[in-house]
Amino acid sequence: MNAGTLIVLASLVVNADPATESKPIKVQSVLLRLIEQAEVSAKEAGVLAKLNVREGQTVSENDELASVEDVDAVLAKKRAELDLDIARREAANDVNIRFARKSANVAKAELDRALNSKRKIPESVSQSEIDSLRLTYEQAILQIEQAQFEREVARLTIKVKENEVAIANSNLERRKIKAPLSGVVVKIYRRRGEWVEPGKKVMRVLRINRLRAEGFVDAKSIRGNLVDHHVTLQIGIADNPKAEFTGRIVFVSPEIDPVNGQVRVWAEIENRDLLLRPGLRASMQIDPKKKAEQSQARQSSEDKLRNSSSANREKRNKLNR
Repeated sequence: MNAGTLIVLASLVVNADPATESKPIKVQSVLLRLIEQAEVSAKEAGVLAKLNVREGQTVSENDELASVEDVDAVLAKKRAELDLDIARREAANDVNIRFARKSANVAKAELDRALNSKRKIPESVSQSEIDSLRLTYEQAILQIEQAQFEREVARLTIKVKENEVAIANSNLERRKIKAPLSGVVVKIYRRRGEWVEPGKKVMRVLRINRLRAEGFVDAKSIRGNLVDHHVTLQIGIADNPKAEFTGRIVFVSPEIDPVNGQVRVWAEIENRDLLLRPGLRASMQIDPKKKAEQSQARQSSEDKLRNSSSANREKRNKLNR
């Protein structure tokens, strides 16, 4: 943005007429657009084994939309879990340590008896026998250390096997195609039994519980910072030619069009009962005195979308039964 534009914006704010500060600001050429949409793809190659949704169905974020054949991944997970169970049993087993300690006690007793006998009767035990018994005792001590070391390794192996189970779970989870956002499935590109590749589109999901209303306002009518201010959108739908929806301003362009003196603005509109559709045109007004109560409206819209998705899932379950 150049210096001239900044000066114009500043002068508009400073020279605003106080008598008009409370009047609604009209937004021209309002067009409804999507805020979010997603081309949902598979993460793993394979045959599409399940397709849990249909076109036009509402879904919630993280709903399982479809899944790739996962027989190999399931078997890999079971094997990883068995290996983990074996590792835990080995780490809990202290038989080698107990045996090594008993062996050391026996070797120590034999060495002590030989030394006592030699002390009393020097010729009763040869020095080579004493050396052999001492070596046996020292070897038993080292066996204790070796058994303790092997148990520590077994405990560390548990962590390795836990990681392998986590990887197996992740590989299994990657075969599930989940909704990245709450919305409506508008297009299904692949059907059950077809081969899918990683990154290739499987379906398209649109978020419609909240839409973006884009339009233009006269730069002279801008008074202060309009972001987060309440808006009212009026549109003709079905049997209601003057239906009203509410939202808030989320963006005001810092630039003024030098030709018509207009500034582009965006508002997020709560799509009550999902009646609005992207591509519709409407009229909109900004209330310069009122901040939008966004959280309650957004929560209500999210709840409706979730309830609709849950109802669809229950219907599917009944049909399957």
